[in-house]
Amino acid sequence: QVQLVESGGGLVQAGDSLRLSCAASGSIFSPNTMGWFRQAPGKQRELVAVITSDSSARYADSLKGRFAISRDNAMNTVYLQMNSLKLEDTAVYYCTIRLGRYGDYWGQGTQVTVSS
Repeated sequence: QVQLVESGGGLVQAGDSLRLSCAASGSIFSPNTMGWFRQAPGKQRELVAVITSDSSARYADSLKGRFAISRDNAMNTVYLQMNSLKLEDTAVYYCTIRLGRYGDYWGQGTQVTVSS
């Protein structure tokens, strides 16, 4: 089994920055893909960014340039740096790890609220 623990969410003002972290533990197999999705109230869960073991990253088109994903393979941790936050970035942010045939796992989510 795999456990994912997210941290770093909170209440910020528009224009601020925030950094999310997600640490994976348990049966972690490589290569793998780690990443972030988000779900705003009344909306479907959507891709924010994912990153492979060799640090190849993919972003939602609308977030390129403001968000940056990175990872520490030794710590099995993925980070999401969010800059110039907007009201529409308010959502629950979920960490995920994809282990191929060993399955996909999700964290509990961390709330990010951007106020005006």
